[in-house]
Amino acid sequence: MEYKDYYKTIGVSKKASQKEIKSAYRKLARKHHPDVNPNDPSAEERFKEINEAYQVLSDKDKRQKYDRFGSQWQQYRNTGGRPEDFNWSQWTQRAPGSSGGSAYRTVSQEDLNQMFGGGLGGFSDFFEALFGAGFGGRTASRRQPQARARRIPDSEHTLGISLEEAYGGTTRTLQFEDGRRIEAKIPPGVRSGSRIRLSGQAGKKSAAANSGDLYLKIKILPHKQFTRRGDDLKIRLPIDIYTAILGGEINVPTMDKPVRLTIPAGTDSGKVFRLKDLGMPSLKDPKKRGNLYATVEIHIPKHLTQAEKDRFTELKHMRR
Repeated sequence: MEYKDYYKTIGVSKKASQKEIKSAYRKLARKHHPDVNPNDPSAEERFKEINEAYQVLSDKDKRQKYDRFGSQWQQYRNTGGRPEDFNWSQWTQRAPGSSGGSAYRTVSQEDLNQMFGGGLGGFSDFFEALFGAGFGGRTASRRQPQARARRIPDSEHTLGISLEEAYGGTTRTLQFEDGRRIEAKIPPGVRSGSRIRLSGQAGKKSAAANSGDLYLKIKILPHKQFTRRGDDLKIRLPIDIYTAILGGEINVPTMDKPVRLTIPAGTDSGKVFRLKDLGMPSLKDPKKRGNLYATVEIHIPKHLTQAEKDRFTELKHMRR
């Protein structure tokens, strides 16, 4: 009988914590799940090995027994003993209901189906010799798996929306090649990289296939006026030289409607004004909003008349 190194299967050390074991298991289980690898015949066997290892290492009593066995097995091998001559009698776990042992159960098949969407099949001879047939005896664990619907893997689709749609939220109708039409609600405050989950919409459902989830990855399209940083917006604010020197009021565009902003006399180019709560809504709480930052850009007049040039020349001499 072949010895199973469960720590190596999961990819953790013998001193690994339960948190580390669980994290490593979940990553491997998702990576090697047969539904994620429909064209890889070895994926299912690898998936069974990972599950079997986790059945042992996630259970305190099973892990302790496995560690004790591993220590004795290593001593036996170090003395030159052959695997086929090893005495299994002291380690064999009898079936539930018989004297001298009981079977453990760490994660049920139903739990794993909910987590990963698939059946697992039986355990290895090594597992059953050491712990018994963990789901009700060797006969039960070796039974033919029941037919189950194939699960269509999750899928992801990039969806470009305007800044205005991200600001107020929107509804998009998605048309698929298989004839399906889905309405996707986009909440206010979404950002580039936000993912909208549409449960069970990865593909067309049928008696032979259950659909995974469709994820819409949001991409905010460039805007001609605003740039976005988190929930804040930025805008360049052009003003003429006269307003910069003398001061005045100007209109500032926002996502709702223009607001009036007072420009103090002597404002330099590059000056930044903060307009509180005039940015984007928060995705977590749309009632909260970021700020709008307006950066002043002074525009110098061109094509001056001779009279205008003379006036600027007078001002130049007055400043000396």
